Amino acid sequence: MSVAFTKEESAETASETLLPDRPISPHPNLVTETGLQALQTQLQQAREAYEAAQAIDDVNEKRRQSAVPLRDARYLTERLRTAQLIAGPASNDVVAFGSTVTFSRADGRVQTYRIVGEDEADPKAGSISFVSPVAKSLMGKAVGDVVGAGAQEIEVLAIV
Repeated sequence: MSVAFTKEESAETASETLLPDRPISPHPNLVTETGLQALQTQLQQAREAYEAAQAIDDVNEKRRQSAVPLRDARYLTERLRTAQLIAGPASNDVVAFGSTVTFSRADGRVQTYRIVGEDEADPKAGSISFVSPVAKSLMGKAVGDVVGAGAQEIEVLAIV
């Protein structure tokens, strides 16, 4: 059947259904146990959303509702395939992947973050990616160490 006889507006529908893949980070895919479980849960949710979309009768709406879950499932499948589970730090002597570190900034702010994988990072919830500038500067440091320069200095106060 010709496109002229369908309800689909091809350019509009194509932009809604042919989504580009989510970018995959070039960094190693390090994950905590919690991060690994979150990826597995998100993949299951994407699969369920895709299956729900497949039950829609209208072809165009089915495509629209399937696009995001399908893209997310591809991304999450790849992230799970490349995930490298890192056990929690063996000690709290130095900052490591999985550590929760409290530090003070030169402006007087005191902040606490857990250093986690990229997909798990959520600064508002108290976690930052191991590839973030702050985490990179803190890795391997001990309580009392000062890192950075000038107004960007931070001092490690506690490691849990």
